[in-house]
Amino acid sequence: MKRTGNLSILLMAVTLLMMLLSVTLAVAQTSPAQSKEDYKEVINKRAAKIVAALQSTDSVFNKKVTAIVADQYLSLGTIHDARNEKIKAIKAKGAELTEKDKAAIEKLQARSDKQLHKLHKTYLKKLAAHCTPQQVEEIKNGMTYNVLNVTYTAYQDMIPSLTEAQKAQILTWLTEAREKAMDAESSDKKHAVFGKYKGRINNYLAKAGIDMKKEEKAWQQRLKEKREAAKQSK
Repeated sequence: MKRTGNLSILLMAVTLLMMLLSVTLAVAQTSPAQSKEDYKEVINKRAAKIVAALQSTDSVFNKKVTAIVADQYLSLGTIHDARNEKIKAIKAKGAELTEKDKAAIEKLQARSDKQLHKLHKTYLKKLAAHCTPQQVEEIKNGMTYNVLNVTYTAYQDMIPSLTEAQKAQILTWLTEAREKAMDAESSDKKHAVFGKYKGRINNYLAKAGIDMKKEEKAWQQRLKEKREAAKQSK
């Protein structure tokens, strides 16, 4: 079964936000006039915002964790940029890729994936040395625009009849998506990771006999009625 449309107005808003953030980051990364120090400042501000959400009053803690998060962003960028430059060079050689070119690109992808996996594990260990498990969760959500929680809430709201087993499976897949999205190089690609998993979830629910289009239509009607009721109560 094909993936249904946007799950909700909330998810649409998240998508738009991520697109805007992607544009901002793209400008920060590609502007010729911007120095490395300027870029580091952008990254530090992003990291500080994520850590600020933990609401810790310990300035030493905040400084250490912000540095860890910022360093992770910089390390991710180094891996992605190095791979992308090499792939770009291969593609620039001719109009059509040879089998050798394709194999070289696949090798570069595999190598960067291995590097990202290793970096991911090291990063979580660094966070765990200073943060509680709950704080680590919040940092993960901060790095992925809280898409996991927004999407999980949307599924439960849209389909009240979900069983506990179905909820657990949805949460498992969204959690897996978040781990991968944390290492993605842009907000668009982070969103694409979640989009892939939402397709898997929709197919899973469809196989369980749930009519996704029907459920979404009914949900949109409920949301509309809530908005109208809210207006009348003012």
